[in-house]
Amino acid sequence: MAEFFDNYFNIKKMIESKREYKQQMARVEALPKDYQYVFKKIQGHMWMFAAGAGYDMMKIHYDVIELFEEGATNGMHVLEITGKDVASFCDELLRSASTYTENWREKLNRDIMKELGRKDEQI
Repeated sequence: MAEFFDNYFNIKKMIESKREYKQQMARVEALPKDYQYVFKKIQGHMWMFAAGAGYDMMKIHYDVIELFEEGATNGMHVLEITGKDVASFCDELLRSASTYTENWREKLNRDIMKELGRKDEQI
């Protein structure tokens, strides 16, 4: 229970996160327009899968900003970074994040093993 309050009701952490988020979004606004567009689409897509407080998702977004800044500096087109299948690019990024779908999968397996685990040992 203490972990819940530390993650969800920690006012100091929330204020710091909000300040950091605004700084990161200022970095996005400094990118070329096509990079901004793709970033915002990626961000919107990925938030649909965020679980918990979303702090691990924020780390992924900040890494994408850094990747996009480097690409823009090197004169690359944004799709040279993401590839034309941007959804697959997002899927790869989400592999390291805690997502709702991951939680649902874990719950499904846990519930089944709880109910059938003893029976499964006989199989």
